[in-house]
Amino acid sequence: MVSKMAQLEALLYVAGDSGIASADLGELLQVEHAALRELAKQLTAKLAQNQDSGLQLQHINHSYKLTTRPEVGEVVGSFFQKDMTKTLSQSALEILAIIAYKQPITRVEIDAIRGVNSAGALQTLVWRGLVKAEGKKDAPGHPNLYVTSDYFLQYFGYQSLADLPLIEDFEEGNISAEGELDLFAAKGQADKNLAGAQKGEQ
Repeated sequence: MVSKMAQLEALLYVAGDSGIASADLGELLQVEHAALRELAKQLTAKLAQNQDSGLQLQHINHSYKLTTRPEVGEVVGSFFQKDMTKTLSQSALEILAIIAYKQPITRVEIDAIRGVNSAGALQTLVWRGLVKAEGKKDAPGHPNLYVTSDYFLQYFGYQSLADLPLIEDFEEGNISAEGELDLFAAKGQADKNLAGAQKGEQ
């Protein structure tokens, strides 16, 4: 049988950046507050003792969350710096489209639509400033609600969300052989314009 500590670790992993409120964790694990504190203490010690783990458990504002250890901060920072220079991956574009058309939306709701965990690609979009957490959903765990940012509009050359293409307006010519649509055909145009302006181009 899976231990309560393993269940705690799994719940915190899937919660991602949002973490989980202590009260909700106690309810999910079916343990009292004191028992939850002890489980968290054990998991904290387990992660701290394992030099091959880059994670730590943090207790912030009555919530628990898994975060990366300060010792791996440099390599994690390098990853995000490198990612800033790359074009958006297919999974990131999928998540961005879901947020653009369904906002505000939680990460779990995005996962349900895609059928896979979206935590990594969603964090990349947050780092790149295209989406942001704005408010909490009134649901167990009070997960973050994600919306697109003003930079999202700039990046794709929109003045407002009203400029997003209507799904029903897509013609067959815009659909690929795989049956996919490119909702962001003009992606990055604003960045190109900005870069051109900085170089003095007309």
